[in-house]
Amino acid sequence: MKTLFACASALVLLTTAQAAHAQSAPEVSYNLSVATDYVFRGISQTDDRAALQGGIDLGVGGFYVGGWASTVDFGDDTDAEVDIYGGYTTQIAGFDIDVGAVLYLYVGKPAGADYDFIELKAAASRDIGPVSVGVATYYTPNFFGVDDEAFYYEANSAFAISPSLTASGAIGHQSLDVSDDYTTWNVGLTYAFPKLISIDLRYHDTDTAGPLSEERFVGMVSFAF
Repeated sequence: MKTLFACASALVLLTTAQAAHAQSAPEVSYNLSVATDYVFRGISQTDDRAALQGGIDLGVGGFYVGGWASTVDFGDDTDAEVDIYGGYTTQIAGFDIDVGAVLYLYVGKPAGADYDFIELKAAASRDIGPVSVGVATYYTPNFFGVDDEAFYYEANSAFAISPSLTASGAIGHQSLDVSDDYTTWNVGLTYAFPKLISIDLRYHDTDTAGPLSEERFVGMVSFAF
């Protein structure tokens, strides 16, 4: 099963790369962020410490590939998370559809640690005036080396208060095969400055116990190029 999904993800990335090669004007963007914490699905990945993050994206004709990295702190020798992803976006009946795959890799992980995993993604969203609503689901046959199978379901929404200020939030449920399931949610404000700089202030919480999953406020400054 793991081999099947790894092949499916590789096929998505290969198809994306071939499409990009066939086009003459791909769109390339870069991003760099500094955050007071790196929270992934409600749980701190940096032990409540700051994180440096950055990525690059390339898109052509609905296809996209990209890479993103963040510092992490798991209390061992792991230094960073590196995500490699690809997929396809299109519109169906007024909805924006996004299907793809994400490969999570962990740099410096201890010998024998099975942190790396792959997820398949399907998402749909729609704009209704100044409001955007969406849903997404993720599936992996091997979640973080701990659970055999895992699903993550999310509903999200954003409201454009002004051309520069957006309020957004999401609620998600992480379904795990071995560990306990949990629900997470976040809400925040994003202010975009005229020169490709944005500030995000966000509240995160979960319904699971543990110091890394307690409620927290996270601030982030991002630069897009």
